[in-house]
Amino acid sequence: MVPKLILLFGAVAAVVAAIPPESQAQREYEDELFNRIRQLFSSRTLVQNEEPEQEIDTLSSSPPRPKEVADWPKQPLDVGQITAVSINSKGQPVIFHRADRIWDESSFNESHIYQHHKDGPIQKDTVMVLDPNTGAVVSSWGSGLFYLPHGLTVDRHDNIWLTDVAMHQVFKYSPSHKFPKLTLGERFRDGYPRRGRVLLCMPTAVAIASTGEIFVADGYCNNQILKFNAAGGLLRVMPRPPEFLSLEVPHGLALLEQLDLVCVADRENMRVVCPQAGLRSSSYSEYASPPATIQAPDLGRVFAVAALGDLVYAINGPTSPMIPVRGFTIDPRSEVIIDHWEPSTGFSNPHSIAITHNGSYMYVTEIGPNKIWKFEMIIDN
Repeated sequence: MVPKLILLFGAVAAVVAAIPPESQAQREYEDELFNRIRQLFSSRTLVQNEEPEQEIDTLSSSPPRPKEVADWPKQPLDVGQITAVSINSKGQPVIFHRADRIWDESSFNESHIYQHHKDGPIQKDTVMVLDPNTGAVVSSWGSGLFYLPHGLTVDRHDNIWLTDVAMHQVFKYSPSHKFPKLTLGERFRDGYPRRGRVLLCMPTAVAIASTGEIFVADGYCNNQILKFNAAGGLLRVMPRPPEFLSLEVPHGLALLEQLDLVCVADRENMRVVCPQAGLRSSSYSEYASPPATIQAPDLGRVFAVAALGDLVYAINGPTSPMIPVRGFTIDPRSEVIIDHWEPSTGFSNPHSIAITHNGSYMYVTEIGPNKIWKFEMIIDN
């Protein structure tokens, strides 16, 4: 039965590929086929590598619920738009902010060229390490390096990965952060990877696997995910036919290595989508299972995602007066939202989310008001 299903999947891919790529007909056709094919693949008799049921993480039966930590930080932070937060090995939140610089309609032209590069880089420190108990600034750096900060990820070795949408680049800094150890993209040059060159276009986020592989959300223009090896060699572009996946501003990333998924905050498609990360094999199968897709009427524009076990915690942003701005707890295996949460006074414009390595605390940042929230992760008995 499985070989027949694979042949069916390949045939469907060929049919969809024959439809003009930008047509509304293709979107509707893909959606219908996508649902039918997922139903076929979901049958346990057709899944060869499914883990035993008893080994599945039970977090989803009683998922930790974020509870706001009152009066944190103890003192206001002198920051601009806080675009990203991540956690280092000491459990300290590390934030990326824009100081006095903002992103508005004058920042880029129609060709994605940054219009204020003559102003030079931001002269204030843009990366701050905070005390997890008080929120006070422990250390800071980054002055004179960045033009328009966006994404920040701290890996397990405390390397800091940063994206700058103005420069169209991704940078890896060691804990000493004097010079980047690795740079992806070319300075102020947007484009699409080709002929051995890595060109990016306003990259938004980075996720680092325990294997060292690098995932980059590339981003506002290219609408794709790029997978690199640890040295920065391009391994894969997502999506690529016959994948049933169309991204529109992939804005955040979270790796669920146990499930071999990379979950994407697919912002303008108003969903979370989790294609296979391809970490369990040296090559990606063109007959891989369709991505898990979480979409609901109240999900809105999803700005960021974070992983905790086999769960995804997500935040949306302003979408419409009918859709509240809040957080979501998602089980990608069942493709459902299992909880909603928010602080007592509500969110305004959240932009990033991070969870501590031990799963005890969560941080959410906003870009207006320029604020960081701390939540304790509570399991109800």
